[in-house]
Amino acid sequence: MPGTAPTSLRSIADRVEARLDELLSAERERWATFDSDLAHPIDEIRRLVMSGGKRLRPAFTHWGYVGAGGGTDDQIDVDAGAAFELMHAFALFHDDVMDDAVTRRGQPTTHTLAAEQHAAEGWAGESRRFGEGVAILVGDLAFVYADRLMEGAPPEAMRIWNELRVELNIGQYLDILGSVQSIRDVDKAERICRYKSGKYTIERPLHLGAVLAAPEREHELLPALSVYGLPLGDAFQMRDDVMGAFGEESLTGKSVGGDLREGKPTPLLARAVRRANAAQLAVLAEVGAPGLDGHGVARIQQAIIDTGALAELEDHITALTEAAVAAIEGAPIVDTAKSELVALAEYVSWRNV
Repeated sequence: MPGTAPTSLRSIADRVEARLDELLSAERERWATFDSDLAHPIDEIRRLVMSGGKRLRPAFTHWGYVGAGGGTDDQIDVDAGAAFELMHAFALFHDDVMDDAVTRRGQPTTHTLAAEQHAAEGWAGESRRFGEGVAILVGDLAFVYADRLMEGAPPEAMRIWNELRVELNIGQYLDILGSVQSIRDVDKAERICRYKSGKYTIERPLHLGAVLAAPEREHELLPALSVYGLPLGDAFQMRDDVMGAFGEESLTGKSVGGDLREGKPTPLLARAVRRANAAQLAVLAEVGAPGLDGHGVARIQQAIIDTGALAELEDHITALTEAAVAAIEGAPIVDTAKSELVALAEYVSWRNV
């Protein structure tokens, strides 16, 4: 059964979205007044960050903050949540360029739209390069705005913020390297899984929220939150991997079998290769092949199922989630936060979007 979003997730999202709207509206007005062309980069950031998204990072930041004794509606917490959304947008803008993705959240990607505009206007140079350049710069701009929202945070929080940004980029590098090297090793695939998304989606937001509320308790809180955040972060990304291979486009906003077309080095695929017979290996070797069509994707999907890899990964996701839930129940945080983090664990592990 798909996980149900906790009711608190919407109220956290509303506060964060209001802050994003405030920041981006002011920046759009400032730069459009200077030069009307400069409205476009801000509009592209707004189009992505306001077009959906689960707002999980702000939620985990919030409950780390409240769990450590912070208030339920403090500005420093809201700003940190908005910073995470902008940093995530930075990663998505760049990720779409690296993957040559055509859609994101059911809408055309920024580099695709910019390339189409370049071609339609007959501008000088190559449309593809222009489109990718625009998306990279828009992503960088989102990264800077994320940093601005973290101004005034205590040094303990800034150390975590800087480290998680390094980890995110390291993970993205491992991901693209693993794709071109056709990595099918389970341990390496799970390492990529953790660093490209898991840590900065759950563990690090919890850490950041906690030290924003109680920097003096850093050494007590961070290890306790990691015992929950690391396995749940792995489960989160593994669920993403299942959706990347089997998800419905109408729900995920991405093409069916996108990870299979791109040759992503996922734990799901690594398990399938480890369990496959010779005939199944021949089918799985088509992952990432140029021109892979819908029929080819369906054959690979069936091979993954037939190897038992999908069932094995589902069992692993369940075990990781149960370990996270057990860990948070013993963490030195307030009971309200514990209850909300249990609900979030069930949601992120069994969602279908």
